[in-house]
Amino acid sequence: MTANAKPVAQVVSGLEPGPFHDRLVDHNRQQAWVNWMGYASPSVLDSVEFEYFAIRNQSTLFDISPMCKYAITGPDAEAVINRLVTRDIRKLKPGRVAYCIWCDEDGQVVDDGTVFRLSATEFRLCCQEPQLSWLEDIAWGFDVSICDVTRDIAGLALQGPTSCALLKDLGLSGIETLKTFGIAEFEIGGAPVTISRTGFTGDLGYELWIAPVDALTVWDTLMGAGKLRGLRVIGYEALDMARIEAGFLLPKSDFLSAQTVLRADRASTPYELGLEWLVALDKPHFNGRRALVDLSKQTPQRKLVAIEIERDKPAHHALVYHKKTREVGMVTSALWSPTCKRNIAYAWLDAPYGQSVTSDLWVEIYLQKEIRWQRRMARCHLVDKPFFVHPRRTATPPADY
Repeated sequence: MTANAKPVAQVVSGLEPGPFHDRLVDHNRQQAWVNWMGYASPSVLDSVEFEYFAIRNQSTLFDISPMCKYAITGPDAEAVINRLVTRDIRKLKPGRVAYCIWCDEDGQVVDDGTVFRLSATEFRLCCQEPQLSWLEDIAWGFDVSICDVTRDIAGLALQGPTSCALLKDLGLSGIETLKTFGIAEFEIGGAPVTISRTGFTGDLGYELWIAPVDALTVWDTLMGAGKLRGLRVIGYEALDMARIEAGFLLPKSDFLSAQTVLRADRASTPYELGLEWLVALDKPHFNGRRALVDLSKQTPQRKLVAIEIERDKPAHHALVYHKKTREVGMVTSALWSPTCKRNIAYAWLDAPYGQSVTSDLWVEIYLQKEIRWQRRMARCHLVDKPFFVHPRRTATPPADY
């Protein structure tokens, strides 16, 4: 090495502070952080019980900035999105949002997310996993521009019964007429904000999309107005409880992306996930269609089902048995629901269990009591999801709670 060699550029390591990090630090009494796509995201700020009940009884603020976001624009934007996802996106009107999944050529789910149609030729895709290379492959030959805007757009989930009232307190005229999955433009604290009536809690709520430079202004304005509406900042653990109740699946917990699995049998089809209602086989060609046509005629080899378990001990990571002896599946997400007063879970069951055989199913639950483990076999049965359904989620206009 010569004395005048140029220094090697430093690579940033560790978690990155998001656009709301300065405010989250002030609220995070637990100093509990998790890695969400490279961002420091709070898992619990104060008490998971307080945060959960705020979702169902007050209003809550959760930083969703780490979500991957892509802008797809141009004359062929609709054709590209329609080739990507399994739903017929031609039916999605400007100013609306749709929940979608997309598959590889074998009909295995790559990821799920929400598609925002901002205009006839402008779309935004929000999802958990990076998808830029997948999108660019899909868009090959189309007249379209694809841009990763993850760090250009900050996001906040404002969820809970008083969320609409809080926004009305801020003078957002017309927010009460915004329907579920609708999009509208407003100002908060003088900053432009795109608001969608979407969320991951199954409750009344909104998602706010902001330029990062305005993030703290919008945060401070919401927190100021939220004092009378019980606004509480929450972390991931409380949100996870609400999403299980609401019937939403979570990548890496309930299923794995076909792009990330190491073993071919770990990927999942829409029919195994119970998401066949998102597959439009009657629309023009899309990725995975040929395989999905064949899969639609077959009985899934396994299925992700919703179950309810006797007694009150959550069946975290439990195995599922038939007649207490034959292992037939495993639990992916479990919760004693404080609102529903039910012991609920999602579980993968191998065929024919959960399909033609649905009785005499049991889960094996391990409990630790003062460093000693106890094993319990608890009966379970299949139920429909979502577990939590409340009319305020879709009521337009929402009531003033």
